[in-house]
Order: sequence, then structure tokens, then C-alpha cells
Amino acid sequence: MRVLHVITGLGVGGAEQQLRLLLRHLPVECDVVTLTNPGPVAAGLTADGVRVVHLGMAGNRDLAALPRLARFVRRGRYDLVHTHLYRACLYGRIAARLAGVRAVVATEHSLGDSQMEGRPLTSGVRALYLMGERLGRSTVAVSPTVAARLARWGVPEPRIAVVPNGIELARFGFDPASRRRTRALLGLPEDAFVVGGVGRLAPGKRFDVLIDALAGLPADCRLLLVGGGPQEPALRRAAQRAGVAGRVLFAGERPYLPDGSSGPDLPALASAMDVLAAPSPEEAFGLAVVEALAAGLPVRYTSCPALEDLPSGAAPGALRVPCDAGAYARALAGVRAAGPGPRAAPEAARHYCITRSAARLMDVYAAALARTAPGARSPKPPQSPQCPQPPQSPQGVSPS
Repeated sequence: MRVLHVITGLGVGGAEQQLRLLLRHLPVECDVVTLTNPGPVAAGLTADGVRVVHLGMAGNRDLAALPRLARFVRRGRYDLVHTHLYRACLYGRIAARLAGVRAVVATEHSLGDSQMEGRPLTSGVRALYLMGERLGRSTVAVSPTVAARLARWGVPEPRIAVVPNGIELARFGFDPASRRRTRALLGLPEDAFVVGGVGRLAPGKRFDVLIDALAGLPADCRLLLVGGGPQEPALRRAAQRAGVAGRVLFAGERPYLPDGSSGPDLPALASAMDVLAAPSPEEAFGLAVVEALAAGLPVRYTSCPALEDLPSGAAPGALRVPCDAGAYARALAGVRAAGPGPRAAPEAARHYCITRSAARLMDVYAAALARTAPGARSPKPPQSPQCPQPPQSPQGVSPS
């Protein structure tokens, strides 16, 4: 089977890094077309041996990109086209049809109740989305929560399949040596209480809440923000106003998988943290929360469908907190007072193993190629090889 993945861009983002991780576990031949921005993830895919082509699309209305993409699909003789993110889903589905490929799958990574990919939802966005959706065979939701949103939008339920985001569990296993090394590289005191925030620095992530919460925490507390985005200057100004600029560290964009760049990667940064805080009030999945749980971190979050779609008790170290600075200050102070615990991954993290997600996606591909509807929208993954287990820190041993 030959599969072409079409994605809007390949900068460091959740959907982009998830694509790279997934391609490492799919037992099919895959190429990737990026409409714009062949960034760090494109370099990582190339290093993995994946062919990456930059279409050079100039903007949302660059209709000249459509015949170029259709010609590429036709020449590649692909059995299936898989699209990711709004613009790529629209152009990719049309191009696949023009090229004669009927087996088209699209993954919906970022549909919220009021926004998509950080942009407000409008009637025009919805109309274009539904028009493009009809040209495909199946729409993949990254969580049952997103599947329900798609159904409310008008996507027929038999066309919706759930394939959760996945992680390589073993990569996030807590490493005391990595913790010390990463803290030294970042200039973080070994005895500091480090609150982590991971995600794109955009208004919807509400990292300003964590900056205001930090002002109400003791002086040994630090905030480590991992990610890049347009809100970074505003967040730096907010830290200055709150009087905590010296206690907020902006680590920038960090890859999930090694890409040859200098500095610690995301798993190393997770080892350096003491708690993960995720104040975003609207998420499609909540990948940062799952990654933090895989690292054995306690988590305080506002929205995380990945946990909300699981049975209670799957993540005992994760507690929901209102998107409010005072509430986060109290919640984080409670984690600090409790002291360090064992850094063991709970069942919730093990549930989202990437090999299970890859196996589920292969079922969707098979259904699309067979011209049958995908199976029931169950969050329960199919039987697949067991995920490697991360090393566990001994019970009661402090990670400091």
C-alpha cells in the first residue's frame, strides 16, 4: 500500500509531530506533501527516510496549488491519500478526487466547540469543511469528544472513526540523570519547584493564567514554558507586570523526537518538571497532559478529552482545575506541599500507546480501500503488540 499524507505545514506543532511519530509505526510506504512551511518536522521526517515535498502554497486562496497537488497525486500512483489540518484537508481531498483516488482519509486534530486550530469557527468555515468532508471516505477524530463534535456539525456518524493520538511511552520514562542535566542546562536550581506548561504560545492555551498563578507561589517556584508562538511577547510582558519575569523560563519549540538540534528534547524537559499545568479551557485531545502522565508527573488541567473519555481512576495524579489564576495557585501549592512522589506512568498513559493508534489507523485504511464504512467509534483500541514499558522510579524515592 502506498499512502500520501498531505498536511498544511511542518513546523513544531502537535499535529505535525504526531504525524512524524505515526509514520514511524505504520507498516506502509508513505510520502508527505506539506502545503507550506517545511520546518523542523520536515527535516525530522527526511532524517527518518520519508520523502517530503514542499508544494509552495502562497496562501489560503492560492488555487494554482490545487492542480499541482493533483498532478503529484496522480504521478505517485497512491492507493490512499490521508490529509491533516483544515487547509490540507480541503485542498487534499479535492486534489485526490481530481487525481482519481477515491480512498481519502482525513484526520481532525483540532476541532473545539468554538474554534479550530486556534481560529474562531464561523458558518463559512463549517460550510467549507462539510463540503470537503463529502469528498473523502472517512474522517478520523483524535478523541470521542471530537467525534461527537463532528457529528453535531453534520458529519454522518458512520463516516467517523476514532484514532486517538499516541505516544512512545518508553521515551517519557523518568530519568533522574536527565533531570539533573536538563536543569543545569536551563539554569534551573536543583531544588526549585518547576511548573511546566507545554503547547503553542497562543491566546487559547491561557498560559497567562500560569504566570499570574506563579505570582502567588513561593519564590522557589519556577514556570517552564515549552513552545513557540505569537503570544510570547505578550506573555513576557505579563511576567514583567506580575513581578515574576526572573522566574519564568521560555524554552522555545522543542521536538518530541530527536531532530539534531541542540538543547533538551521534550521528554528531557518533562523529567526536569515537578508538575504539568494545562489551563487551556478547550482541547481536542490534550496530548501534553498524556505525555506528562507518561513521565510520571502530577497534572493539573482544565480540559483534556483524552482523560475525560477514559474511566475514572485511569489517571489518579491528574486533577481538573478551573481556568483561573487563583485556582491554579492553590492547586500547584498543594502539589508542592505534598512533595515528590514516585514517577510512574498511570493506566491513562499506557492506554495511548502509538502502536495501538497505528493499528487502529490501519483498520481505517483497510475500510476506506474496501469501500466500507469504518467500525464503531469506540475509544477502545484493537489488540496489538504490547507497548514497551518505561523504567519506573522506586516507590517513595524523590526525583530531586
